[in-house]
Amino acid sequence: MIKILIADDQELLRQSLIIILKNTPDFQVIDAVSDGREVIRSVRNEKPDIILMDIRMPGMDGVVCTQIIKEQYPDIKIIILTTFDDDKYVFDALKYGASGYLLKGISVTELSDAIRKVYNGTAIINEAVTSKVVNLFSKMAKSNIASEVDDELVKDLRDNEWKIVVLVGRGLSNKEIAAKLDLSEGTVRNTLSTILSKLNLRDRTQLAIWAVQTGTVNKNIDNL
Repeated sequence: MIKILIADDQELLRQSLIIILKNTPDFQVIDAVSDGREVIRSVRNEKPDIILMDIRMPGMDGVVCTQIIKEQYPDIKIIILTTFDDDKYVFDALKYGASGYLLKGISVTELSDAIRKVYNGTAIINEAVTSKVVNLFSKMAKSNIASEVDDELVKDLRDNEWKIVVLVGRGLSNKEIAAKLDLSEGTVRNTLSTILSKLNLRDRTQLAIWAVQTGTVNKNIDNL
């Protein structure tokens, strides 16, 4: 059973999501709240697996709330529900650990599938806005990364290291990467350190930015 917390300041949308998700056998809606502060209170009491998070809410928006939740409860997965007008928030939401970025108005099937995939460790970005998100990420990234990675350095990466680069680019934590690749967290941590050294990058944020800029994030890890 996947425990879901709904966070949206529009009561009609909250009630609609409750009705939709409650009719899905493997979902349990444990709470529905209207702002970020209520999310934090609910998380402390209910410990959801997934939070469906609106980006714009009164009091505390979805970006700030995502940052706080992921710092305190890194295992909780967060799916941002937004509109095209919210693009400027996407970079920070993903940077702070959101596992999904979906447009309001997607189908019930798409939402249900996304919840299951995120629950199992996959990052999800709505197909209609993937290029939009990647372009935004790349634009903002250019001012944050000091130098390009030399092509000769890239050649030293092994297949298992490429897989970790892809997953870091998708925003997965070390724990999530370990689960997905059937590795220990220690192995992931050590391999990540090796990757940063090989590519002469400072930290995982620079690595994630590079992965997005180069399109590495879109690689199928099963083919690596």
